[in-house]
Amino acid sequence: MSLDTILRSVVAVRSSIFDDAFTAATLGTLREGSGVVIREDGLVLTIGYLIIEAEEVWLMRHDGHVVPGHALAYDQETGFGLVQALGPLGLSAVAFGNAAEAKVGDFAVLADGIGQCIRVSIVAKQEFAGYWEYVLDEAIFIAPAHSSWGGAALIGSDGKLLGIGSLLLQMSRHGEIADVNMIVPINLLPPILDDLLTVGKVNKPPRPWLGAFSAESNGKVVVISVTQGGPAEKAGLRPGDIISEIRGEGIDGLADFYRKLWTSGSAGAEISMRVLRNGREAWLRVKSADRNSFLRKPQLQ
Repeated sequence: MSLDTILRSVVAVRSSIFDDAFTAATLGTLREGSGVVIREDGLVLTIGYLIIEAEEVWLMRHDGHVVPGHALAYDQETGFGLVQALGPLGLSAVAFGNAAEAKVGDFAVLADGIGQCIRVSIVAKQEFAGYWEYVLDEAIFIAPAHSSWGGAALIGSDGKLLGIGSLLLQMSRHGEIADVNMIVPINLLPPILDDLLTVGKVNKPPRPWLGAFSAESNGKVVVISVTQGGPAEKAGLRPGDIISEIRGEGIDGLADFYRKLWTSGSAGAEISMRVLRNGREAWLRVKSADRNSFLRKPQLQ
């Protein structure tokens, strides 16, 4: 398959979200990005925040042809989302590459759904911890950054899909701060794809979720904000709190905090945490929840 054919299989994704959706306040009610066709019947892989709690989804080819889509699945752990085209897209499926074999210094192309693409290089492969209770063991970081990164397709030099664009970040490179894109590696999809296609989620108990947005500062976990009505807010966790222990164990950064949280049991487990607030220590007990229970389920158009 030629590169032009592959790039045409990256489509624009546009979704409208219910006004009262749980994520409406943080992610907005109109979301636009990209996705890539991964099956001949019009199955499109995108980044999940574009379609979570979607009322309507539309897919657009480079020539302007628009097809309605159904938000089929969203996986909290990887961040991937799947959209099924409800009409013929007439586009080829892009084959999966092996992100594990991609090396720092390798060149690739990051392509969006409106026909824009840039030549990039892989500048890092490392752990990533996101403030929304999210960790990737080995994310891909590329530069230069694409201005339309959400759901964009990272295509390797062999023409195969290496991952999906998730974020625009800043990273120190050669002594200077530079913009980079974080890419979710495609290798995370095959082990969960059948579950996502058949039941719309991964077939295992949901992780405990706190509803706390946190950041790492000098190895310490600092609460930025808490979700209204979420477990953390109900337990009394506040912005500015420093979480120093979980279940009696010390915390070595944000990723370590999340991993210890997720090994505390399934959603609903009660989590004990030691918190430093205004120079004083306190213990809180947070009854965790299943984040999916707060979200509107996909609607078939």
